Amino acid sequence: MAAAPSRLTIGTRGSLLARWQADWVKGRLEAAQPGLRVALTIIKTTGDKILDVPLAKVGGKGLFVKEIEEALLAGAVDLAVHSMKDVPTALPAALHLAAVTRREEPYDALISRDRLPLAKLPAGATIGTSSLRRQSQLLAYRSDLKIVALRGNLDTRLRKVREGAMDGIVLAAAGLRRLGWEAEIAEILPPTICLPAIGQGALGIECRRDDETVNRAVRVLDDSDTRACVDAERAFLERLEGGCQVPIAAHATLAGERLTLTGLIAGLLGDPILRDEVMGSRGEGRAKGRELAERLLARGGEAILRAVYADQG
Repeated sequence: MAAAPSRLTIGTRGSLLARWQADWVKGRLEAAQPGLRVALTIIKTTGDKILDVPLAKVGGKGLFVKEIEEALLAGAVDLAVHSMKDVPTALPAALHLAAVTRREEPYDALISRDRLPLAKLPAGATIGTSSLRRQSQLLAYRSDLKIVALRGNLDTRLRKVREGAMDGIVLAAAGLRRLGWEAEIAEILPPTICLPAIGQGALGIECRRDDETVNRAVRVLDDSDTRACVDAERAFLERLEGGCQVPIAAHATLAGERLTLTGLIAGLLGDPILRDEVMGSRGEGRAKGRELAERLLARGGEAILRAVYADQG
C-alpha cells in the first residue's frame, strides 16, 4: 500500500465560489490527515474566458472543467474540485469522480428588488439567468417575465439587482449559502416551479484513476446518499445526451433506501414542458434515470430537444 501523501495540489477555477469550494475541500482533507498540506492552483476555463456570450451559444460540454482535466492528466495537479452541475457525464478514460460530497441546498433561489417573491414581481419583470433550464421553467410559471442572459461571478450578478439593472436574478441557493449570502435570498424556488440542475448543490472530486494514494485520501469526502442521488440524475442526463446548456432538469431524493427521481425536458420558452417521476431502490438509481429519460423521450421529449438544438444553430 502506498504511503499517505504529505502534499496535494487542487486544481480549481478562480471565482470566489470556486475558491471557497476548493478551500472547503482543502480544510476537510487536512483535518482528516494531520500533517497533510494542500495547495490550490487556479486554472482559467473556457467558460471563465468567454463572458459576453450566453452559455447555450458557446457550445460544447465541459466548459468549466476541460482545462482543469487537462492539468490533471498532465500531472500538474493531483485532484480537481468541481460543482457537480458543471461536470459532463462522459469523463476522460483516465479520470473519475473519486468523491461526491454531501449535498448542500439543491434548489434555486430568487434575489429580487424589494425582496419580492416570484409571484409578486411586477408584470414584465426582468429576470437575469445564464440557464436555459431556469428560463424555460420561469416562463412556464409566468410567461410575462422578460428573461435576460446573465453571465459573470456571483458578486457581479448580485450587483445587477442592487443597482436596479434587473428586477431579479435566479442563482443556485447552494452557492449563496456557501458564501454566507443567504440574506440576499428573497425566495427559495420550490421544485414544482424550478426543478434544479443535475448534481446541483454537490461537489465532485475528480482524480486520476491510477493514483491510489490520492483516491484513498479523498474517499473521506464521499457521501453515499448524495452519490446515489447524483448518479441517478446523471444517468438521466446521459441518456438524453444533454449538457448544462439544454433545458433539462432532474432531482433525486432518498427516504431510507427508497429513491425518487423527478425529471423534466422543456422548450426554450417553457411550452411544451414535460415532467415525470420514477421510484425505486437506492441501488436502482442509474437504471431509473435511464427509464425516466426514455419515458420523457417517448412522450415528445425527443422532438423538444431537436427543436432546442436547431434553435441554437
